[in-house]
Amino acid sequence: MKVGYARVSTKEQNEARQIRAFEDEGIEKVFLDKQSGKNADRPQLKEMLSFIRQGDIIVVESISRIARNTKDLLTIVETINGKGAEFISKKESLDTRTPTGKFMLTVFGAMAELEREYILGRQAEGIALAKEQGKYKGKPKLAIDESAMKRECKRWREGLQTATETMKHLNLKPNTFYRRVQEMGL
Repeated sequence: MKVGYARVSTKEQNEARQIRAFEDEGIEKVFLDKQSGKNADRPQLKEMLSFIRQGDIIVVESISRIARNTKDLLTIVETINGKGAEFISKKESLDTRTPTGKFMLTVFGAMAELEREYILGRQAEGIALAKEQGKYKGKPKLAIDESAMKRECKRWREGLQTATETMKHLNLKPNTFYRRVQEMGL
């Protein structure tokens, strides 16, 4: 069976380009994740890896869709090959059914990781420059109803509810909650 794996980084991004690439390949089943590739704990990737069987061929539009670094790529392909399946990346014309494909897998994986590192480096340089110029303010602070925060924290401090319950009532994550408690002197 030919199985396709597609991934987009956010729910707002469109996977149509990747799915279109599968049409020429006669893909019978597609697994799609909508989350960052840096997260190796992707539900559809896990499901695809448990679904595949001996003789299946896994097709991706690009290496960057299945892994963000060489180690992850090689681990995923090793899992695929360990189940007796093969891996094809259309963009890089990579096919692990051939010795050259197996060699090129390592080379392309290293190149993808290098490019990712370059992007992160350029991004960090841009942010540093913007900070120097006073243009970068960071992520905007989450608006919180201060009266609700004070009321809920009072209940928490009086032992009427746990910190977890307080965070749930305020719809806050732990880091934000404790940072705001400290900022507000609660």
